[in-house]
Amino acid sequence: MSDDMARILAAAAHGEFPPPDGSTTIVPQPSPRDAGVLAFTAHSVVFTDEDPAWVRKQLAAVDSDPLAASMNPEFLIALMRRTGLRMNTVDLLTVAPALPGAPELTLREIEDPDHPRVARAMKYRDDVRVWAAAGGVVILGRGVAGRWEAAIEVDERVRHRGIGRALALAARHLTPGDVVWAQQSPGNARSVRVFQAAGYRPIASEALLVAG
Repeated sequence: MSDDMARILAAAAHGEFPPPDGSTTIVPQPSPRDAGVLAFTAHSVVFTDEDPAWVRKQLAAVDSDPLAASMNPEFLIALMRRTGLRMNTVDLLTVAPALPGAPELTLREIEDPDHPRVARAMKYRDDVRVWAAAGGVVILGRGVAGRWEAAIEVDERVRHRGIGRALALAARHLTPGDVVWAQQSPGNARSVRVFQAAGYRPIASEALLVAG
């Protein structure tokens, strides 16, 4: 397996991005589980174990702006068919630096592997940990190239009380890494606002392909 994706992500987390020259970088998958596309400003990264020549041929065949070809549905469908993997949506990929100390929010760790949130997270991440708070949960786990990723859920009955921001902020205290990543569907504007209010900054768009 290659550490190329880990290096690209580590650099981006600290503000060092691929050159905005309109090109596409193709790197091997960081694990058998994860393939996909990252679209930075005027530069795409396709992470797959498929033949790079095949990838470039598919990108060239897409009838759209070359800068947008890697996120064009035609290309993503071709990549899914070729790999036998599937994807849910194109996400906004964000990142925030870790914070020292314990979170201000009172949390209780859920260690039951059969808990629905734990079981679901383990399909996409390794080393999963889940904490419950009054009105929500925060999930941490290792995703693409081993990066620490956070996800949150807020109970409908307590929305608009700042719980989402508190949970996203708690993940910055809980992460074992120097940064923590989070994905939000761009259409879920409420989630985008919550994570940005908690200090997560946009890095790229991401189409993640996973098994089953």
